[in-house]
Amino acid sequence: MKEVKIIKNRSDIGAGTRGSDMGIDALEIAAINKGSNYFEQYNFEDVITENESIYNKVNNSFAKRIESVFNQCKRLSNHVKVNLQENNFPVVLSGDHSSALGTISGVKAANPNKTVGVIWIDAHADLHSPYTSPSGNIHGMPLAAAIADDNLDCLINDVDRETAELWERMKNIGVHGQKVLPEHIVYFGVRDTEEPEDKQIEKLGIKNYKVAEVRYRGLEVCVTESLQRLSDCDILYVSFDVDGMDCDMISYGTGTPVPKGFDPDEVITIIEKLMESKKVACLEIVEINPLLDLKGNKMAETAFDILESVTEIWKTFA
Repeated sequence: MKEVKIIKNRSDIGAGTRGSDMGIDALEIAAINKGSNYFEQYNFEDVITENESIYNKVNNSFAKRIESVFNQCKRLSNHVKVNLQENNFPVVLSGDHSSALGTISGVKAANPNKTVGVIWIDAHADLHSPYTSPSGNIHGMPLAAAIADDNLDCLINDVDRETAELWERMKNIGVHGQKVLPEHIVYFGVRDTEEPEDKQIEKLGIKNYKVAEVRYRGLEVCVTESLQRLSDCDILYVSFDVDGMDCDMISYGTGTPVPKGFDPDEVITIIEKLMESKKVACLEIVEINPLLDLKGNKMAETAFDILESVTEIWKTFA
C-alpha cells in the first residue's frame, strides 16, 4: 500500500517577489484554524533551502540566482526520486514554481524507462529560458528546462557563459537531457503568456485547455480528452499553481495573480478526474504567498481545502 509523503520545499528564490517560502506555514495555519489534523496524519520531509541567496548582489539578470535555484532543484529531485523508489506518493508543497523542474527530474530519475506526462494547472506557461525571459525569474522557466528546449528562435537576451553553463546543468538534473516530450504536457487555465511562449506552444503543439473552453465543453470532457492525449504516458505529474484560480474570486495571495481563472471546485474536479486514471505519481502545489494576501490567509485556506480533498481522493484510487 502506497503512503502519502509530504515534501516541504520552503524556497522562493526563483520568484520575483519574496514571500512564497511562507506558503507552507500558511497552509499549516489554515489546517489548524479548520481543526484539521492533516499535517499530523502523514510523514514529511523538509528540503534544505538557500533562501539567503536573495541577498546576493551578484546576479545575472536573465536567470536570477540560477546557481542556488539549480542546487534547490537538485535537492528536491533527490527527495522525490527516493520517495517514489520507496513506493510513496509524494505531495510536494513548494514556494515558487521553479521547484517543478526538481520534481519532474525526480519523477523521471525514479522512472528512467517510463514515459512521464505533465498536467500544468496554472495561469502561466512557464516555458521561458534565460534566452527569452523578460524578467529573468526562473519560476517562469521550469518547463523549458524539462523539455530541454531554449526556444532560440525567439532569442532576446545575450546570456553570459557562466549562466549558460548553469542552465545546461539544470537541464540535466536527475537524468541527462529531456525529461518530458512537449506533446506530453497539457495546460489547464494558462492565460497570461508572452510572445516567445505563445510561439513555443504553437510550434510544439502543446494543448492549453483555457477556462472558457473547459466551461463551454465541460470539465469531464476536457480532462478525459487530456488523458487520451497522454495515453502513451506511463505516469503523470500534476502541478498546481494557485494562480490558476481566479484571483478576484479567491485572493491576491500569490506572486503573479491573474483574473478569470478556475474556481476551487473546478481544480478539485480536474485533479480528481486525473487521479481516476491511477497514473498520477506525484502532486505539487506552489506559489501561495501570504505576504500578498489582502484577505487574511484566504489563499492558503482555499489551497488547503483543495489539498485535503485531493489527498482523500487519491487514497480512494491508490
